[in-house]
Amino acid sequence: MKIAIVCYPTFGGSGVVATELGMGLSQLGHEVHFITYKQPVRLQYLSSNIKYHEVSVPEYPLFHYQPYELALSTKLVNTIKKYDIDLLHVHYAIPHAYAGYMAKQMLKESGYDIPMMTTLHGTDITLVGNHSFYKVAVNFSINKSDIVTSVSQSLKDDTLKYFDIKRDIKVVPNFINFEMLNFYKDDCRRYMMADDDEFIITHVSNLRPVKRVNDVVEVFAKILKHKKAKLIIIGDGPERDNAVNQAIKLGVREKVIFMGQSNDIERILCFSDIFLLPSENESFGLAALEAMAHGVPVISTNTGGLPEVNIHGKSGYTSNVGDTDDMAKNVLAIIENPETHESFRKNARNISEKFDIKYIIKLYEDLYESMLINSKI
Repeated sequence: MKIAIVCYPTFGGSGVVATELGMGLSQLGHEVHFITYKQPVRLQYLSSNIKYHEVSVPEYPLFHYQPYELALSTKLVNTIKKYDIDLLHVHYAIPHAYAGYMAKQMLKESGYDIPMMTTLHGTDITLVGNHSFYKVAVNFSINKSDIVTSVSQSLKDDTLKYFDIKRDIKVVPNFINFEMLNFYKDDCRRYMMADDDEFIITHVSNLRPVKRVNDVVEVFAKILKHKKAKLIIIGDGPERDNAVNQAIKLGVREKVIFMGQSNDIERILCFSDIFLLPSENESFGLAALEAMAHGVPVISTNTGGLPEVNIHGKSGYTSNVGDTDDMAKNVLAIIENPETHESFRKNARNISEKFDIKYIIKLYEDLYESMLINSKI
C-alpha cells in the first residue's frame, strides 16, 4: 500500500506514535509518505519506502495568521496525485482531519476517491476540539472520516460524550517498538545519579500544568521521610520553575535533578526504581508504557486511559488526581520489599509487551484493507 501520514512533527505523543507507525509500516514493505511542516523528530531515516514532503506556508502581509490548513490540503492533493497514494491517515482532528477532508473534496474533482482514517490522540478532543471555536469543525471532520480510531477506550468514551458522532470509533492503542528500544543492561550507570542506598524516582513529561509536576515533587518529599531517594525530572515546559520552587519550599531541592530535554531517557529508565505520572488527564499514557517496557513500576493517577495501561496492583498503582498521600504510600509499598519490587518490575514488563508494535500495526493494516475495500464498493 501507498500511505500518506499527516502528523505533528514534534516530541508530543501523537507525533511520536505516527512516526513510529510509519517507520514500522515501511519495514513491512508499504510505501509511506510523511506530510507535515518539518521532518518529524523521530523520523530517523529516509529510504525508498519512506518519503517526507514539507508543507511550506508562504507569508503574505494580508494574513495575520498564515493559513496552514490551506497549504496542507493543497500539498496533500499534489502529493496524492504525484505518487498515486492509496489512502490517507491523519493524526489529530484539528487541523489535520479538516485539511484531509478538504483535500478529499478537491481530489474528487480529478476523479480520485481516496479514503481517510483519522486517529484521535487526546487534546484534539478533550481540550482543543471541545472549545466552542472548533467544536463544529471537529465534529464535522470526524463524521466525514472513512474510519476513526482512538488510542484508548477512555478517549472514545469522551469523544462520544462531547460530540455528536454518527459513526463507529475503533480503539487502537498506542504502542512500543521493542526492537528499537535500548535497554542498556550492560551499561546501566546508576552510580552517576544516586548512591547505592538511594532509590531513583523518575518523571518524564513536557511539564505542562496538566502533568501536575508539583505533585511529583510533593510525593517525592513524602517518600524521603521514609527512604533515601533521588528524583529525576526529564523534560521542559512552563511548570519547571514552579517545580523548582516547590522543591525548595519542601526542603528537597538537593535531591531533585532537573534534566531538561534529554536524549538519555532510556538510559535513565534502565536504573529507575519507580516512575511517577500524577497527571490530571492522559488520553493513553505513553510515557508510562515506555517506563513499563523497561521494567519500571508506575505510580499514576486513575484518569483517562492510564488504567488501561498501568494495571492497578500489577504493573503499579493508580490513585485519584491530587491524592499525593496515596501515591507516596503506594511507592513505599513497592520499594520497601525487594521481592515485591521485583514482582512489579516483571509484571510491568510483561504487560507492556502486549502493546508491542508488531501486534498493533496489524490492527492498522486490517483497518486500511477494509477502508480500501469499502472505497471500491
